[in-house]
Amino acid sequence: MIKRSELTELYQNSKLSAAQIAEKINCSEGKVNYWLSKYEISKRSISEAIYQKHNPLGDPFMVTFPKNVDEGVLYGLGLGLYWGEGAKRGNGGVRLGNTDANLIRKFIDFLEVFYSINKKSLHFGLQIFGDISPEKALSFWTKTLKVSKKQFYKIIISKVRGSGTYKYKSENGVLMVYFNNIKLKRLLCDKIDNI
Repeated sequence: MIKRSELTELYQNSKLSAAQIAEKINCSEGKVNYWLSKYEISKRSISEAIYQKHNPLGDPFMVTFPKNVDEGVLYGLGLGLYWGEGAKRGNGGVRLGNTDANLIRKFIDFLEVFYSINKKSLHFGLQIFGDISPEKALSFWTKTLKVSKKQFYKIIISKVRGSGTYKYKSENGVLMVYFNNIKLKRLLCDKIDNI
């Protein structure tokens, strides 16, 4: 028999899985699941269990809210940027893309100030046209954003189709900012839905 207090501590407070609890107390996973059901302790969904497995120390972000007018402006701007330029569908994490370095910087400021995201935990994708130097574009973004080249995924190079005004608009390519956390993405989308 497993005591309710022990099971609550291991499953709900320590966030161990049924398999981890079984290994820890030297019994079968079936027995752990039996006692979870018997004590009416709600089991985590598969997506919650996967999230917990990838984030054993808890959420990799912390939510804070604006404390003054300037922060309020940045908060509104950040939500607006995500509303207009961010990826809101699918199962991926937070993703926002644009050619404007100032826009990207403001969005990163928003993530740092209100969600305590460490800039080093961000990843970046860069898409350029074939007549743009990958090294020059990468150098521009790393210097402008003060981030490491190691944070960048492989650069995507697209074929140039005819002539146009794209050279001025995207002379350094389109940059995507990634923070791979579905929970934060849902929080942002919920905020936008409630506007």
